[in-house]
Amino acid sequence: MTAPLSEGASRRQEFRYKALVRLTGWPTTSKTFRLKKDAEDWARRTEDEMIRGVFIQRAPAERMTLSTALDRYAREVTPTKKASSQATELRRIDSLKRLLGGYSMAALSSDLVADFRDRRLAGDVDPRTGLRRPRAANTVRLELALLSHVFTVAIKEWRLGLVYNPVQNIRKPARGPGRNRRLSPDEEAKLLARIDGHSNPMLRWIVRIALETGMRSSEITSLRRSQVDIQRRIVRLLETKNTSPRTVPLTMAAAALFEEALHHPVRPIDTDLIFFGEPGRDGIRRPYEFNKVWTGVKAEVGIKDFRFHDLRHEAVSRFVEAGLGDQEVAAISGHKSMQMLKRYTHLRAEDLVMRLEELTTIRRDRVKSRPI
Repeated sequence: MTAPLSEGASRRQEFRYKALVRLTGWPTTSKTFRLKKDAEDWARRTEDEMIRGVFIQRAPAERMTLSTALDRYAREVTPTKKASSQATELRRIDSLKRLLGGYSMAALSSDLVADFRDRRLAGDVDPRTGLRRPRAANTVRLELALLSHVFTVAIKEWRLGLVYNPVQNIRKPARGPGRNRRLSPDEEAKLLARIDGHSNPMLRWIVRIALETGMRSSEITSLRRSQVDIQRRIVRLLETKNTSPRTVPLTMAAAALFEEALHHPVRPIDTDLIFFGEPGRDGIRRPYEFNKVWTGVKAEVGIKDFRFHDLRHEAVSRFVEAGLGDQEVAAISGHKSMQMLKRYTHLRAEDLVMRLEELTTIRRDRVKSRPI
């Protein structure tokens, strides 16, 4: 049924019609329209959907903006994820709110999401230079993955009455090639010499341990004394990126580094962390934050493009070059997928030349040793 909401004397004031649908077994549903015909058509469609058992209550999705949905997601879902990924996710949420936050959840179509994708790939205009700064394809891909999960949660848990997930119907940016940044012998010598001379020995221990074990920076800095077994030369990682605990074997060099760190004379007694920072305002010591120092060291030795994660890449590649099999390397590095592991095992062409030469020599010797 429809009825005008208001009637005014002014010619500028228009009628607004409220359509109200009541059907036994279904919640009372209403919606307001400017035209009576639109109200009648909506009421007819809604009643028909109820009779056929396919009605979906869309009003909550029409009222909730994406900005509101993202705020709720940040309160309810983001805290359930690993602490190391929460800050990154909040930054992605800010980007989505800035460009799409004003739309209602019901109004966000695949066309709007595709336009968001294209604008992010093209980049924002830098106000200082006037030039666009394109976003990496992987950055945009992860933003779209977050947006898609917001819709999934809204449909399955919040029961917003959304018909579909608009992100699923658009083309996603390609993942892009994995990094292939290796340390040259000269770069390694300069880098290790500089960190060895740094005033805080923890930088030296962390960098060298990463190069020896292939552990991630978060895995190293969060280590506690109980996790390191010097006698057995193993480290037990309880929290990892893929959430699966693993045990990392230590080389003699890595074990010596841990031994030095654990028995350093200036080590405080108020923390169980191996690599610790100064006490905060609450008096609690947290993991050593070395990113600023690491960035400065890289600049000094001329390898600004080298990331700390590339040390893991270097270590895993060296495991392969040393002759370890894929399963052995995966057991050390924690990679669950062989395809993902291959992204890290970029072998130097020079090393492959030497291996081929060795194989040629072995075959030549075998031919010579055969009896005539």
